[in-house]
Amino acid sequence: MPPVRIFARLDGMTVPYRQIRAACTERSITVYQAYDAAIAGPAVAAQRLVAPFKRERMTWIKPSFLWMMYRCGYATKPGQERVLAIELSRDGFAWALEHSCPSHDDRSPGWRERLRRSPVRIQWDPERGLRHEALPYRSIQIGLSGEAVRRYVEEWTLAITDVTELAREVRAALPAGHAEPQVSALLPVERPYPLPEGIMETIGASRACE
Repeated sequence: MPPVRIFARLDGMTVPYRQIRAACTERSITVYQAYDAAIAGPAVAAQRLVAPFKRERMTWIKPSFLWMMYRCGYATKPGQERVLAIELSRDGFAWALEHSCPSHDDRSPGWRERLRRSPVRIQWDPERGLRHEALPYRSIQIGLSGEAVRRYVEEWTLAITDVTELAREVRAALPAGHAEPQVSALLPVERPYPLPEGIMETIGASRACE
């Protein structure tokens, strides 16, 4: 499947329609998940996901902090009251993308068989703003199952930080009437994440603007 060549205009900037944006370092990329205290507490203590986290289930990771806030309602939804920032190795993240398949039929040859064999699912959903409004470009969700979950838990995770208080701080600032630039300054800095051409094609990402 060729990379998508659609772009969105936002505040005078051209944003690739499907682009991974994330907080990252030279060795890691940060993704987010939300759980209840029974899972989040032991995970932070152990610095990896441990029981009662279930490896048998597909688990979805999200590099976008605001998409996670949309999904968990700023840590207010039942079962999602604790938000975790999970630092993954870049090598592990690359493995996940290389072994992925779109969740929905992309009309490429062999899609159904690739879906059956792949331990990783890719979804591109509308990115979200501070008030959960849909933005005109997409944010990636990555679903891990089977071998990918094992590697995620045992090999890729470098650190786990509870960022629930940050989620609450951002939520509290919105009805308080703070200007959006002030609230946005609280957010993790997420930059376009560099990807090799082959991985961009695999996940259907848009090429950067020329």
